[in-house]
Amino acid sequence: MHDHSGIAIQSGKEYFVASRLGALLAQNGCQDFSSFFNLLERDAGPLRTQVVDALTTHETLWFRDESFFNALAEEILPRLVEKSRTRSRIRIWSAAAATGQEAYSVAMLLDFVGRKRDPHFNLNKFSILATDISLSSLAIARQGRYNHLAISRGMRSEFLEHYFSREGEIHEVIPTIRQMVQFEPFNLKHDFFTLGTFDLILCRNVLIYFTDDLKREICARMRAALVRPDGFFAIGASESLLGMNVGFQQITIGRAVLYQAIL
Repeated sequence: MHDHSGIAIQSGKEYFVASRLGALLAQNGCQDFSSFFNLLERDAGPLRTQVVDALTTHETLWFRDESFFNALAEEILPRLVEKSRTRSRIRIWSAAAATGQEAYSVAMLLDFVGRKRDPHFNLNKFSILATDISLSSLAIARQGRYNHLAISRGMRSEFLEHYFSREGEIHEVIPTIRQMVQFEPFNLKHDFFTLGTFDLILCRNVLIYFTDDLKREICARMRAALVRPDGFFAIGASESLLGMNVGFQQITIGRAVLYQAIL
Protein backbone atom coordinates (compact mmCIF):
# COMPACT_ATOMS: atom_id res chain seq x y z
CA MET A 1 0.00 0.00 0.00
CA HIS A 2 2.77 2.41 0.93
CA ASP A 3 4.93 1.56 -2.09
CA HIS A 4 2.06 1.99 -4.55
CA SER A 5 0.22 5.01 -3.11
CA GLY A 6 2.34 6.52 -0.34
CA ILE A 7 -0.41 5.89 2.20
CA ALA A 8 0.95 4.60 5.49
CA ILE A 9 -1.17 2.09 7.44
CA GLN A 10 -0.16 1.99 11.08
CA SER A 11 0.21 -1.08 13.26
CA GLY A 12 -3.06 -2.08 14.89
CA LYS A 13 -5.08 -1.73 11.67
CA GLU A 14 -4.92 -5.44 10.80
CA TYR A 15 -8.64 -6.05 11.32
CA PHE A 16 -9.49 -2.99 9.21
CA VAL A 17 -7.29 -4.24 6.36
CA ALA A 18 -8.67 -7.79 6.56
CA SER A 19 -12.30 -6.62 6.52
CA ARG A 20 -11.77 -4.20 3.64
CA LEU A 21 -9.88 -6.73 1.46
CA GLY A 22 -11.98 -9.83 2.10
CA ALA A 23 -14.06 -9.39 -1.04
CA LEU A 24 -10.98 -8.93 -3.23
CA LEU A 25 -9.45 -12.14 -1.90
CA ALA A 26 -12.58 -14.05 -2.90
CA GLN A 27 -12.83 -12.38 -6.31
CA ASN A 28 -9.24 -13.36 -7.11
CA GLY A 29 -9.52 -16.97 -5.87
CA CYS A 30 -7.13 -16.49 -2.94
CA GLN A 31 -7.56 -18.59 0.20
CA ASP A 32 -5.40 -16.42 2.45
CA PHE A 33 -3.51 -13.14 2.56
CA SER A 34 -0.17 -14.73 1.76
CA SER A 35 -1.40 -15.92 -1.63
CA PHE A 36 -3.11 -12.56 -2.21
CA PHE A 37 0.15 -10.73 -1.42
CA ASN A 38 2.02 -12.96 -3.88
CA LEU A 39 -0.57 -12.08 -6.51
CA LEU A 40 -0.14 -8.37 -5.79
CA GLU A 41 3.63 -8.61 -6.19
CA ARG A 42 3.13 -9.93 -9.75
CA ASP A 43 0.39 -7.43 -10.60
CA ALA A 44 1.13 -4.69 -13.14
CA GLY A 45 -1.13 -2.15 -11.47
CA PRO A 46 -4.91 -2.76 -11.79
CA LEU A 47 -5.22 -5.01 -8.73
CA ARG A 48 -3.02 -2.70 -6.66
CA THR A 49 -5.32 0.16 -7.59
CA GLN A 50 -8.31 -1.90 -6.38
CA VAL A 51 -6.52 -2.47 -3.07
CA VAL A 52 -5.87 1.25 -2.63
CA ASP A 53 -9.51 1.90 -3.52
CA ALA A 54 -10.66 -0.56 -0.85
CA LEU A 55 -8.37 0.79 1.87
CA THR A 56 -8.97 4.52 1.40
CA THR A 57 -11.79 6.64 2.78
CA HIS A 58 -14.11 8.16 0.19
CA GLU A 59 -16.45 10.04 2.53
CA THR A 60 -16.58 13.78 2.03
CA LEU A 61 -18.90 16.72 2.54
CA TRP A 62 -20.21 19.66 0.59
CA PHE A 63 -18.53 22.91 1.66
CA ARG A 64 -16.41 21.01 4.18
CA ASP A 65 -14.95 23.36 6.81
CA GLU A 66 -17.04 26.51 6.98
CA SER A 67 -14.04 28.71 7.85
CA PHE A 68 -12.23 27.67 4.70
CA PHE A 69 -15.19 28.25 2.40
CA ASN A 70 -15.84 31.61 4.05
CA ALA A 71 -12.24 32.56 3.19
CA LEU A 72 -12.83 31.43 -0.38
CA ALA A 73 -16.01 33.47 -0.70
CA GLU A 74 -14.74 36.63 1.00
CA GLU A 75 -11.19 36.94 -0.30
CA ILE A 76 -9.67 34.19 -2.44
CA LEU A 77 -12.32 33.73 -5.12
CA PRO A 78 -12.89 37.51 -5.49
CA ARG A 79 -9.14 37.82 -6.19
CA LEU A 80 -9.37 35.10 -8.83
CA VAL A 81 -12.39 36.80 -10.40
CA GLU A 82 -10.38 40.02 -10.58
CA LYS A 83 -7.42 38.16 -12.15
CA SER A 84 -9.73 36.66 -14.78
CA ARG A 85 -10.29 40.13 -16.24
CA THR A 86 -6.74 40.14 -17.58
CA ARG A 87 -6.03 36.40 -17.81
CA SER A 88 -7.40 33.96 -20.37
CA ARG A 89 -7.44 31.04 -17.94
CA ILE A 90 -7.60 30.57 -14.16
CA ARG A 91 -6.87 27.02 -12.97
CA ILE A 92 -7.83 25.31 -9.71
CA TRP A 93 -6.76 21.85 -8.55
CA SER A 94 -8.71 19.70 -6.11
CA ALA A 95 -6.01 17.12 -5.35
CA ALA A 96 -8.06 14.60 -3.35
CA ALA A 97 -11.45 14.93 -4.99
CA ALA A 98 -13.07 11.70 -3.75
CA THR A 99 -16.67 11.63 -5.07
CA GLY A 100 -16.59 15.23 -6.26
CA GLN A 101 -18.15 17.27 -3.48
CA GLU A 102 -15.17 19.54 -2.90
CA ALA A 103 -14.62 20.37 -6.58
CA TYR A 104 -18.30 21.00 -7.25
CA SER A 105 -18.61 23.11 -4.07
CA VAL A 106 -15.76 25.35 -5.27
CA ALA A 107 -17.27 25.58 -8.76
CA MET A 108 -20.69 26.57 -7.46
CA LEU A 109 -19.26 29.11 -5.02
CA LEU A 110 -17.06 30.57 -7.75
CA ASP A 111 -20.05 31.06 -10.04
CA PHE A 112 -22.07 32.60 -7.18
CA VAL A 113 -19.27 34.99 -6.15
CA GLY A 114 -18.33 35.88 -9.72
CA ARG A 115 -21.85 36.80 -10.82
CA LYS A 116 -22.34 38.84 -7.67
CA ARG A 117 -19.14 40.87 -8.09
CA ASP A 118 -18.74 41.31 -11.84
CA PRO A 119 -21.55 41.86 -14.38
CA HIS A 120 -19.16 40.64 -17.09
CA PHE A 121 -18.09 37.53 -15.21
CA ASN A 122 -17.15 34.67 -17.54
CA LEU A 123 -17.19 31.22 -15.94
CA ASN A 124 -15.54 29.77 -19.05
CA LYS A 125 -12.26 31.38 -18.02
CA PHE A 126 -12.06 29.01 -15.04
CA SER A 127 -11.30 25.31 -14.97
CA ILE A 128 -11.02 22.86 -12.09
CA LEU A 129 -8.87 19.73 -12.28
CA ALA A 130 -10.13 17.21 -9.73
CA THR A 131 -7.94 14.16 -9.13
CA ASP A 132 -8.05 11.11 -6.91
CA ILE A 133 -6.39 7.72 -6.72
CA SER A 134 -9.77 5.96 -6.37
CA LEU A 135 -11.29 5.03 -9.73
CA SER A 136 -14.66 4.13 -8.21
CA SER A 137 -14.91 7.54 -6.51
CA LEU A 138 -14.06 9.32 -9.75
CA ALA A 139 -16.77 7.39 -11.59
CA ILE A 140 -19.36 8.74 -9.13
CA ALA A 141 -17.90 12.25 -9.34
CA ARG A 142 -18.06 12.38 -13.14
CA GLN A 143 -21.76 11.58 -13.11
CA GLY A 144 -22.49 14.43 -10.69
CA ARG A 145 -25.56 12.56 -9.41
CA TYR A 146 -26.20 12.30 -5.67
CA ASN A 147 -28.97 10.79 -3.59
CA HIS A 148 -30.72 12.53 -0.72
CA LEU A 149 -28.30 11.16 1.90
CA ALA A 150 -25.24 12.44 0.01
CA ILE A 151 -26.87 15.82 -0.61
CA SER A 152 -27.81 16.21 3.06
CA ARG A 153 -24.14 16.16 4.09
CA GLY A 154 -23.41 19.89 4.04
CA MET A 155 -25.27 21.13 0.96
CA ARG A 156 -26.57 24.71 1.30
CA SER A 157 -30.23 25.14 0.34
CA GLU A 158 -29.64 28.11 -1.97
CA PHE A 159 -27.01 26.18 -3.93
CA LEU A 160 -29.18 23.08 -4.14
CA GLU A 161 -31.94 25.20 -5.68
CA HIS A 162 -29.74 26.94 -8.26
CA TYR A 163 -27.14 24.36 -9.23
CA PHE A 164 -28.98 21.03 -9.27
CA SER A 165 -31.80 19.46 -11.23
CA ARG A 166 -33.88 16.78 -9.55
CA GLU A 167 -35.12 13.46 -10.82
CA GLY A 168 -36.98 11.61 -8.11
CA GLU A 169 -34.59 11.16 -5.21
CA ILE A 170 -31.51 11.97 -7.31
CA HIS A 171 -30.00 15.47 -7.51
CA GLU A 172 -27.79 16.14 -10.53
CA VAL A 173 -25.25 18.96 -10.85
CA ILE A 174 -26.29 21.26 -13.72
CA PRO A 175 -24.20 21.04 -16.93
CA THR A 176 -22.57 24.50 -16.66
CA ILE A 177 -20.99 23.51 -13.34
CA ARG A 178 -20.24 19.90 -14.24
CA GLN A 179 -18.49 20.87 -17.47
CA MET A 180 -15.98 23.15 -15.76
CA VAL A 181 -14.66 20.27 -13.62
CA GLN A 182 -12.40 17.64 -15.16
CA PHE A 183 -12.01 14.44 -13.11
CA GLU A 184 -8.85 12.41 -13.65
CA PRO A 185 -7.02 9.61 -11.79
CA PHE A 186 -3.76 10.73 -10.24
CA ASN A 187 -1.35 9.34 -7.67
CA LEU A 188 0.23 12.07 -5.53
CA LYS A 189 3.46 10.05 -5.43
CA HIS A 190 3.93 10.78 -9.12
CA ASP A 191 5.52 13.79 -10.82
CA PHE A 192 3.26 16.87 -11.10
CA PHE A 193 5.05 18.33 -14.12
CA THR A 194 2.46 17.23 -16.67
CA LEU A 195 -0.37 18.90 -14.74
CA GLY A 196 0.86 22.46 -15.29
CA THR A 197 0.42 25.31 -12.81
CA PHE A 198 -2.54 26.45 -10.72
CA ASP A 199 -3.82 29.62 -9.09
CA LEU A 200 -5.40 27.65 -6.22
CA ILE A 201 -4.49 24.15 -5.03
CA LEU A 202 -6.62 22.26 -2.52
CA CYS A 203 -4.90 19.28 -0.91
CA ARG A 204 -7.13 18.98 2.13
CA ASN A 205 -7.37 16.10 4.59
CA VAL A 206 -5.07 13.80 2.63
CA LEU A 207 -1.54 14.59 3.91
CA ILE A 208 -2.45 12.92 7.22
CA TYR A 209 -2.27 9.55 5.46
CA PHE A 210 1.38 9.98 4.38
CA THR A 211 4.73 9.69 6.11
CA ASP A 212 6.53 12.93 6.97
CA ASP A 213 9.08 12.41 4.20
CA LEU A 214 6.40 11.96 1.57
CA LYS A 215 4.46 14.96 2.92
CA ARG A 216 7.54 17.11 2.36
CA GLU A 217 8.00 15.77 -1.18
CA ILE A 218 4.35 16.38 -2.06
CA CYS A 219 4.31 19.89 -0.61
CA ALA A 220 7.50 20.80 -2.47
CA ARG A 221 5.91 19.66 -5.72
CA MET A 222 2.72 21.54 -4.84
CA ARG A 223 4.78 24.71 -4.40
CA ALA A 224 6.35 24.20 -7.84
CA ALA A 225 2.87 23.77 -9.34
CA LEU A 226 1.55 26.98 -7.76
CA VAL A 227 1.30 30.23 -9.72
CA ARG A 228 3.51 32.80 -8.00
CA PRO A 229 3.45 35.19 -6.25
CA ASP A 230 -0.31 35.22 -5.67
CA GLY A 231 -1.32 31.54 -5.79
CA PHE A 232 -2.94 29.88 -2.77
CA PHE A 233 -2.36 26.42 -1.27
CA ALA A 234 -4.87 24.90 1.15
CA ILE A 235 -4.61 21.86 3.43
CA GLY A 236 -7.08 20.50 5.98
CA ALA A 237 -8.00 22.34 9.15
CA SER A 238 -6.39 19.61 11.26
CA GLU A 239 -3.19 19.58 9.18
CA SER A 240 -0.13 21.81 9.41
CA LEU A 241 3.12 22.54 7.57
CA LEU A 242 4.78 23.73 10.75
CA GLY A 243 8.44 22.75 10.85
CA MET A 244 8.43 21.14 7.41
CA ASN A 245 10.51 23.84 5.64
CA VAL A 246 8.88 23.35 2.24
CA GLY A 247 8.91 26.97 1.03
CA PHE A 248 5.49 28.18 2.10
CA GLN A 249 4.48 31.08 4.30
CA GLN A 250 1.32 30.80 6.37
CA ILE A 251 -1.44 33.38 5.96
CA THR A 252 -4.68 33.75 7.90
CA ILE A 253 -7.96 34.80 6.29
CA GLY A 254 -10.69 35.08 8.88
CA ARG A 255 -10.45 31.83 10.83
CA ALA A 256 -8.88 29.88 7.97
CA VAL A 257 -5.19 29.13 7.49
CA LEU A 258 -3.76 28.99 3.97
CA TYR A 259 -0.31 29.11 2.42
CA GLN A 260 1.54 31.00 -0.29
CA ALA A 261 4.95 30.30 -1.81
CA ILE A 262 7.93 32.13 -0.33
CA LEU A 263 9.68 33.93 -3.17
